[in-house]
Amino acid sequence: MTSLRTRIALLYAALIAVVIVIGALAIDLAFRSLLIDQARLSLAETAEQIERVAEEASVSGLGGEAPVTLALSSPSTLDHWASANEYVQLDTVAGQVLGKSTNLGGLTFAPWEPSGRDRAYEFVRVTGNRAGTVLELNRVLVDENSRPLAIVHVGQRLDNVDALIATARGILLWISAAALVVIVVASYFVAAWAIDPIERLTFAVAQIGSERLDRRLRWQRRDEVGRLAGAFDAMLDRLQSAFARERQFISDASHELRTPLTIINANAQMLQRWGDRDPEVMKTSLEAISEESGRLAGMVSGMLTLSKAEAGDAIPKEPLVLERLADDVVDHARERAASEGIALASHHADGDSTIVIGDAGLLRQLIGNLVDNALKFTHEGSVDVAVRREGAFAVLDVADTGTGIDEGEADRLFDRFFRGDPAHAREAEGTGLGLAIVRSIARVHGGTVEAHARPEGGSIFTVRLPAEPESFTAGS
Repeated sequence: MTSLRTRIALLYAALIAVVIVIGALAIDLAFRSLLIDQARLSLAETAEQIERVAEEASVSGLGGEAPVTLALSSPSTLDHWASANEYVQLDTVAGQVLGKSTNLGGLTFAPWEPSGRDRAYEFVRVTGNRAGTVLELNRVLVDENSRPLAIVHVGQRLDNVDALIATARGILLWISAAALVVIVVASYFVAAWAIDPIERLTFAVAQIGSERLDRRLRWQRRDEVGRLAGAFDAMLDRLQSAFARERQFISDASHELRTPLTIINANAQMLQRWGDRDPEVMKTSLEAISEESGRLAGMVSGMLTLSKAEAGDAIPKEPLVLERLADDVVDHARERAASEGIALASHHADGDSTIVIGDAGLLRQLIGNLVDNALKFTHEGSVDVAVRREGAFAVLDVADTGTGIDEGEADRLFDRFFRGDPAHAREAEGTGLGLAIVRSIARVHGGTVEAHARPEGGSIFTVRLPAEPESFTAGS
């Protein structure tokens, strides 16, 4: 059974059916209890009338059992309280039958011993032409001194009770059956009404494909289905953004790869034509091929690093001292900076150990890319790398005195293959992936990166990473 509508309808109908059955049983028990209570009241009333007559007989007579026996034992007297379904029998205290109503015929109530009780109800099963159950009330008749005089048995057949109960059960059965039919039909329509928004949502979702991610449901419902539609629209927003980024990446990568591949191909053709005859052509072509293939290798390496950084769960992490990482990167880049006439320095207080949890290789590459970027766009002056703690964060600043950045393009600097000002982009070599890699590495470590222009000229890049408490001690 695959239809959700059918399952909901059957479940709803089953629950209602259980409620109806329980209600019918409760009504049946309550109705039977009511009829039995009415029979008990009738028997109690008859017994009280006989008690009053017995009291009068014992007071007017000489006392003892004789007046009661004379007053009550004759069948004609007992028939006064009997009816078609009610019987009366009088016994001595010892259990001998003194008299009984005519309608008892050959039936006799069994002797009853009070056992400390002056009255009790019993259900007695009788046989014969009118087999069935008789509700019997046993009561001790006493004199004015509370001495037992006799025992009266008053019984009522429950045939009429059983007949009424059987009739009521038949009526309940028919009503329950009809109600179940109505409920099953109503459940199907209720389920259809409840499932209709889901079916319409399914149809609307089916119309949205990879080429139509700009479509939105925009349902204004405030129920669960409305929230589901809202979540689906939010998912489409994320998918559309992801698809747009991937398409842009493919377009940018194709554009960036085309130039070095074209240069490599052109120089390879030159080698084929004139390489054997012209040593200068061979030298120039091999240099160009080497340079462009190196650029391609760097671009591929950057893409692999991006892929690794964006797969954050697969990166092993360990406690690291951010100051040591910054010092290592600065030491490796100091010779290049000196050759270009740029002062490169690392700044932090002696003995500071700001602990972050991360991958040492990726964090070195983050700092190295920022330093490399600063050196590319700084022709004179300095590049300064500073590490400090701000509350729960470790902060890394890379500041330069270079050409600066346009504040309007600060966020786009971290996009893949974005080069900024074309004039500056032509001056600096690179793959266009360095800052994108910085952002991805910062994100995978739970941090952020941002860029700003410095009022005195140049730019500053700031990375914030979650830092361990100051009491935390990193291993050597």
